[in-house]
Amino acid sequence: MNNCCSTDKQEYDLAVIGAGSAGFSAAITAAEQGARVALIGKGMIGGTCVNVGCVPSKTMIRAAEAVHGTGAAARFPGLSGNAHVADWQSLIKAKEDLVSGLRQKKYIDLLPEYDGIDYLEGAVVFNDTGLLLDGKKLVARKTIIATGTSPSFPDIPGIENVPCLTSTTALELDQQPRSLLVIGGGYIGCELAQMFARLGSSVTLVTRSRLLPEAEPEIAASLTQELRNEGVSVRTGLTYERVEWKNDKTELTINVDGQAEVLSAEHILVTTGRKSNTNGLGLETAGIEVNSNGGIVVDAYMRTTRLDVYAAGDVTGRDQFVYMAAYGAKLAALNAYNRDERTYDNTTMPWVVFTDPQVAGVGLSEVQAQKRGFVVKTSVVPLDQVPRSLAARDTRGLIKLIADEATDRLLGAQILAPEGCDSIQTMALAIRFGMTAQELGDTIFPYLTTVEGLKLAAQGFARDVARLSCCAG
Repeated sequence: MNNCCSTDKQEYDLAVIGAGSAGFSAAITAAEQGARVALIGKGMIGGTCVNVGCVPSKTMIRAAEAVHGTGAAARFPGLSGNAHVADWQSLIKAKEDLVSGLRQKKYIDLLPEYDGIDYLEGAVVFNDTGLLLDGKKLVARKTIIATGTSPSFPDIPGIENVPCLTSTTALELDQQPRSLLVIGGGYIGCELAQMFARLGSSVTLVTRSRLLPEAEPEIAASLTQELRNEGVSVRTGLTYERVEWKNDKTELTINVDGQAEVLSAEHILVTTGRKSNTNGLGLETAGIEVNSNGGIVVDAYMRTTRLDVYAAGDVTGRDQFVYMAAYGAKLAALNAYNRDERTYDNTTMPWVVFTDPQVAGVGLSEVQAQKRGFVVKTSVVPLDQVPRSLAARDTRGLIKLIADEATDRLLGAQILAPEGCDSIQTMALAIRFGMTAQELGDTIFPYLTTVEGLKLAAQGFARDVARLSCCAG
């Protein structure tokens, strides 16, 4: 690792604040352009994704799928199976070993490969003239802020007095929770609620509105039912009155249609959102604006409201996915080191929720398309019309496509399917290159695949796919 013990005489083309996925993307991109880069970290290198987000959660979700899959084998006549968590601490250790291995291989070991990057550690503050690192001046021609986010807590009376778990600490428990109360129906809440339930915890999931409020209502309703079928108690359309710690349990008082009700559990897990890590940076002094959700305001070129300062990744408060953080950071580095020529484009950004069935989407939802002024048409195909699902004896889910009524051009897609995450990229490409529903329906797809369901959904705009034979069309 290239470490600098002093910054007094160091001058850099670019200072990157934050050593997570966005920070590394920006630093490597700039170094490949020939820039001299100061990559500044604070705390554990690697950021959210590898340490406490994507990697640890997804390996635990896969473990839960393995447990669930043995019992689900009974959907095939003549099969039976059962699995359970035999050693929780071994499972957690395996997760930690994976995380530490990837952090070493994909972050720490990469730094010596780039001569132009100096890795520095310390607290960065903007002042009137530039940057201070641990109180000492750091000279850099341009700066990129990529400090990420951390969990935030809802405004529920009493929550500050209750030992709440976050998505980070929930995956670090040394004992499997007997019961868990999950607050928040977004993608993190849904993923972790199902995961813990499949591993044997009694789980209640509560949310003010509905699950996955940004997803199509058909998708959200179907996922809600699937979670309930697995034993998760899903409570929606409620308000929170207070939360207390009593008799070694958390008690959450909710209000449903004017009636108060108390829910209790051994642990409470808060998954209601994340806040940008900007405290202590001196943004106000630097004239760097933040928006209503606390994210740093950037334009299409990733520029902040201060000259020569850019921002990228989750700290901007938008598109909080690791691949979008890396994408935005790469653009910011190219623009900062060269000229402001490359613009951020998320119009065909795919997204995935790793529940089972998985939820995946791209483009505009039906409501979003209508708000944009489109007269839309939709096609919804349940998975019991997809041969792959019938062969797997697993017809949980559906596919929904949105198209422009006037031009037949595809505008958006959402999928709820056991293999939905591996199918959505087809729709990303179709929308990016302006395909019509007719063109997608005429495209050749391999038989007995989940992605073939997209062809059927495209054909569903004009015909009843239930009346088609296998491979017809």
